[in-house]
Amino acid sequence: MRVTTAVIPAAGLGTRFLPATKATPKEMLPVVDKPAIQYVVEEAVAAGLDDVLFVTGRSKRPLEDHFDRNLELEAALSAKGDTDRLASVTASNDLARIHYVRQGDALGLGHAVLMAERHVGGEPFAVLLGDDLIDPRDAILPLMMDVRERVGGSVLCLMEVPRDQISLYGCAAVEATETKGVVRVIDLVEKPDANEAPSTLAVIGRYVLDPAIFEVLKRTPPGRGGEIQLTDALRDLAHAGSVTGVIFDGRRYDTGDRLSYLQAVIRLALERDDLGPALRAWLPSALSEGI
Repeated sequence: MRVTTAVIPAAGLGTRFLPATKATPKEMLPVVDKPAIQYVVEEAVAAGLDDVLFVTGRSKRPLEDHFDRNLELEAALSAKGDTDRLASVTASNDLARIHYVRQGDALGLGHAVLMAERHVGGEPFAVLLGDDLIDPRDAILPLMMDVRERVGGSVLCLMEVPRDQISLYGCAAVEATETKGVVRVIDLVEKPDANEAPSTLAVIGRYVLDPAIFEVLKRTPPGRGGEIQLTDALRDLAHAGSVTGVIFDGRRYDTGDRLSYLQAVIRLALERDDLGPALRAWLPSALSEGI
């Protein structure tokens, strides 16, 4: 069955970015000149996922407004003949069929995914986390969906990380398959100590999930941090032999904390034809001046 729905959890408080996120959702922080969440939606649409469900919480109205029309702004830009800015403003209006559901109590990623059950029904679906921006030149979702069509079950995106960083991620124990870059996931551990991690393969924020995940989530007790962890539910499915991993070695930009967010902004700006040359010329002098 073809995957057509993307679920994007966006209910977090963004406490690592306070005070910037006191009144502005973390997902709306600009990465160069687009909010981070727009990159994620564009990635989903490019992969053929034209039905997008945001799982939101309180104070997320600006996110909803961003993907809606702003008639007054469009009229003003049109009257000025500012076609470039008008195009940039309207680009987010019709990206996909976008829906919203409130999470209510923030009980973890697993709970956020469970909130999508009524919308998704009995079909497979993708989950994209907004902290991970995947370079469109290294798109991974189409491959993950192909694997899902071939072998069924749920498919995770895995990435090698240094062992001293594995405690920041869910970690997968895997077995090789006949296909290069595709592994069988036999166990999962949420944010293990580095010396206890079964591998250095981290689960990053792209999933293609079988609807069987919903029944597992309903019986999954709160885990690390007192939250319902998606990793714990996937672990049950992995023990049943129905989880596959696709190893990603492309360009990924992490916007999950302040330093990685700044690095993502600089890296993406350097890739831009309109900004990259001037930024590359300025950076050495800025560094030499101790900025």
